[in-house]
Formats: sequence, C-alpha cells, structure tokens
Amino acid sequence: MEFSKWTGLGNDFVLLEPGQKVEFGPAFENEVVRLCDRRFGIGADGVVIVTPMDAEGCLVLGDAGVGPASKSVPNGVDFEMRIFNADGSEAAMCGNATRCVAKFIVSRGLAKPGQKVFNLHTRSGLVKPALLDDGRVCVDMGNPRDFLGSIKLTADCYDFTAETVSMGNPHAVIFVDDIEKIQLEDWGRVLECDRQFPDRCNIEFAQVLPAVQGAPTQIRMRVWERGCGVTMACGTGSCATLVAAQRTGRVGVEADVILDGGTLHIKHENDGPVLMTGPAQEVFRGKIDD
Repeated sequence: MEFSKWTGLGNDFVLLEPGQKVEFGPAFENEVVRLCDRRFGIGADGVVIVTPMDAEGCLVLGDAGVGPASKSVPNGVDFEMRIFNADGSEAAMCGNATRCVAKFIVSRGLAKPGQKVFNLHTRSGLVKPALLDDGRVCVDMGNPRDFLGSIKLTADCYDFTAETVSMGNPHAVIFVDDIEKIQLEDWGRVLECDRQFPDRCNIEFAQVLPAVQGAPTQIRMRVWERGCGVTMACGTGSCATLVAAQRTGRVGVEADVILDGGTLHIKHENDGPVLMTGPAQEVFRGKIDD
C-alpha cells in the first residue's frame, strides 16, 4: 500500500496514493486502526481517500473499489473525499484534511492545468478548497447548520453550558475563563458520549482572549475529536467555535483561532458560508505491507 503522510497544524492524516484498491467494510476499518496507530503503524488522526470524478458524478477510478459516500452526487464535482477516524469510524467532514487534500490533488497531477479551486464531495456535502498564492488553503466550509442549540453538559461533577453547531459534523463549544485549567482528556472523553449525542460529538473548550489594538480577535481553543481523542487542531471545530462565539455576542465577523498546533483564520459574514484559511503540508511518502 502506497501512502503519504500530511499535516494541517498537527492534525495529521494518511492519504492513500491514487489508484490504491480499497474494499470497504470491517476489514478496512481494522486496517485504518492499524495505520493510525502511533507505535505499531504509520501514526495519524485519520485515513483519507481521494478519488477523481467526472462531470456526471461518476468515479473515474470506478474499478479501484472506492465507492462514493453518497448515491446522490451533484454534477460538477471534481473529487470524492472519504475520511476515516483513527478508531475506524467514517467522518462526514474534516477541515484540516480538506486543506491537505487540496495540496495533494495538485502535487499528484490530478488537477486540471492551472486549477486552484476544487469541488470536493463528502458525506456532509460539498466543500470548496482554494489554493492561495502564499501557500495556504482557504476552504469554503458551507453554512453552519442547526444542531441542539444551547445545552447543559456535566463531567466530573462540573456543569457546563455548551453551544452546539453543526459544520457537517457535530460540535459542542464550551467557553471558559481560563483554558489552561481545563481537563481536556478527562472531560472530553465523557462529554463526547453524553446521552444527548447519540452519534457522539466533537468537544471544544474555548477562551476569547483580551483584545490587542490593531490585532485580529483571538480565540484560544482546544479540542477532543469524536473518534480520535485530543488532537492538535480541528478545522471544523475552529469554524464551529467562531460561529458559537458570534451567536453569544463574543466576537464579530472573523477571528484567529489559536490551536495546540497553530492558528487558523476563520471568517463568517451574515448568513454566508464559513471560510477557513490555514496551512497544510506533506510530511513524507512511503509503502506499508497490507
């Protein structure tokens, strides 16, 4: 199996090289767990498969065994992107993976000459990453969606108020006064599986930092990702955090979201899409026995 390792602010992924044969099912889910293991495998937060599609929404590599995530694929889709968490479960969306995929497409010669914007089909719908001249990737993440509103959560006898936001995947954002005091691993493990989340949930703890004159608004955020645990960064979680901060009157149109692995710039105006801008890079390429 040929692969490459990519990272978006420390949120890292194994991308299978073009043309790799995949048979989806329990055996593949077990393979994902093996690949993501940081001691006995490659090590990653997830595995991503990218497949070109034609103008009619049909897989160009149909004989590769990579089926679309949905039977209803709109015309004009350039690529299918499927994302599997470190525990083998399939994710509907991942912002950091999307930035990596955009650069992967160009580096492997899969894009049309001069193409810098791509329509990617995911389980949660279309996302549109665009390569910028400075090497970063700006992703149109689509509009935030209704979830559960403002809810109460409890972990280790602590009561929290969480703002829930869907970015194609579920997020519960908890604002705190001092993010350095949170017990992310302990609380995240419990809150992910709260009974209000039958499909589990991504958990974000966030603190809006004091304003600095001339600087963009900054939000410090840490994340427990559904199916992964603590990660260095979460793109959809950063988007959800900005939206939650807007809804509660904490910030304006845009902010820098400071994660354990670096910073993403998130922008959301009125009822428009959420725009996420940040880096992505290839770490190495290799082969691993099946």
